Amino acid sequence: MVPIIKISNLDKYFGRLHVLKDISIEVQPREVVCIIGRSGSGKSTLLRCINFLEEPSAGEIEVDGVRVEGGEKGKRHRQLIRDVRLKTGMVFQEFNLFPHMSVLDNVIEGPVTVKGMDRAKARELGEANLDRVGMLFKKDEYPNRLSGGQKQRVAIARALTMEPRVMLFDEPTSALDPELIGEVLSAMKKLALEGMTMLVVTHEMGFARDVADRVVVMAEGELIEDSNPDELFANPRDPRTKALIDRYRTGER
Repeated sequence: MVPIIKISNLDKYFGRLHVLKDISIEVQPREVVCIIGRSGSGKSTLLRCINFLEEPSAGEIEVDGVRVEGGEKGKRHRQLIRDVRLKTGMVFQEFNLFPHMSVLDNVIEGPVTVKGMDRAKARELGEANLDRVGMLFKKDEYPNRLSGGQKQRVAIARALTMEPRVMLFDEPTSALDPELIGEVLSAMKKLALEGMTMLVVTHEMGFARDVADRVVVMAEGELIEDSNPDELFANPRDPRTKALIDRYRTGER
């Protein structure tokens, strides 16, 4: 099977700081891959390099057949980045909803302004995606009337309405109160069951264990383990992975 995401020899520097070190990884269509690791290990930077919110210093990223070399410049490079972004939906820690727009208008803004989609078609698609995440009943509300969990589910619907081939989640529950985390994870589990390809940076070990096809562990900018959840949680090979899992089992972060 041809991978839908292929990352080859990826490096990222911030000044002299070497944040990502020769990362290579492939993700298959319909696969759910969770990325875990301590804060500062490079997880979020890796995700942001995939859709070029951060420009890789070196290496190659391919998403659904669009191949982009890191560190290049020019008009063609910018066009390739745009093509990659149209294939990737991104959900951030913060919700980034427009406060002056209704839920539905937030969800359809991207397809209408970026893709030039007909507004009626965008509304139909937006309502369908709000329904997917259990938020259609709030389509006419404004963000200040929503809980954090509801805002994040709207953010997921917004990303889905761009019709991406891949969904990227950057710690989507880290800004939520504990009692609201479950509703967001449930929406993500539903997407996984529907066959959406997902790359998820998360601290939620239960989600990684129960939903992921693979779990990738990062430490100090390197990919140190890549395994199925049962094997990784039962028999971590790297002592840093074992220490990470033990910390979470005792409730530490």
